[in-house]
Parts: sequence; structure tokens; C-alpha cells
Amino acid sequence: MNGASKKASRRRPEYGRFQLGALVTMRMLIGWHFLYEGVAKITNPYWTSGAYLQESQGWFSEYFISLANNPGALAAVDSLNQWGQVLIGLALLIGTLERTAALAGVVLLALYYLAAPPFPGMEYTIPAEGAYLIVNKVLIELAALLVILGFPTAHRVGLDRLLAWKKHHAGPAESSLATGEVAS
Repeated sequence: MNGASKKASRRRPEYGRFQLGALVTMRMLIGWHFLYEGVAKITNPYWTSGAYLQESQGWFSEYFISLANNPGALAAVDSLNQWGQVLIGLALLIGTLERTAALAGVVLLALYYLAAPPFPGMEYTIPAEGAYLIVNKVLIELAALLVILGFPTAHRVGLDRLLAWKKHHAGPAESSLATGEVAS
């Protein structure tokens, strides 16, 4: 790869004001949703994913039901779910590790969708907020996270921009400390 190609591959996407505003708004709304859901689960001493997993239907239902029936596995799933939502939400809200957070969110939402897909003939006793056929809010939020994954904004509006600015404007001593190089 020549120098010009390397430079072009590192170039950040440019967005118009409306595009940037819409993408940042979507990133922050999804971040808030994840953060709030995680905090709500952590602060509720009675919350568990057991009932949700126990009602699983579809291709992977045996696996999800087995997780619900194993107390150790269920405790691990609950903890990963709670703290995963909090960390994904925080990263999206403050604009750091955006692509990693978006990808983790996609994986988490895909697991939710696969555990309780809204397919014809599948009915759940856990109340839903609406009537769905194949497409539900989980799938829509998953698709929105794919947009965030493909069109990142934290380099323009977020902590990542501040960290990049600091790294770029650091003096030689600070720069060498950040990279681990020895100043000569």
C-alpha cells in the first residue's frame, strides 16, 4: 500500500450538518436506552432474565431454556446483560469506543431477538408493548446500531474527538509517554 492509499484509508467520513446531527442524535438516544435499561436492571433486586429465557421459542430455544434452568449460568447471563447494557450505553452516549459498543449492542440485540422472535404462531406470556410480525423494536434498534457501526460519529462529536485532539496536540514528552516511545 502506498502513502496515498494509506492516507485515504484512514480518512474519516465527512457528513453534512443534518447528517451528523441525525447520526449523533440516534447514537445518543440508543446509548441512553441501553444505559437506562442496564441501570434499571441493576437497581431492581428482583430482576432476572430467567422468565424471558424460559419462554424462548424458535431455533435456539433449547439453548436459552437451558441457560434459564442453570442457576450459575443464569447469574452470569444476568450480570453480563446488566453490565453490558450499561457499558454499551455509556460508550455510545459519550462517544468513545463507538464501533465496539455498536457491535456489542448488535450481538446483544440479536440474542434478544433469537430468544423471542416475533414469528407467526409464537405467543409469549410476558406482555409485549404491541403486536409484531417478524419486525419488532429489537430488530429496528439492531438495524439502527448497524447504521452507527457503518457511519461512526464519535470522531466528530464525542470523547474520541477530544482524545484524538489531545494526542495530536501533545508535546514531545507527553506524546512519547502516550505511545510508550523513549524520547531521545
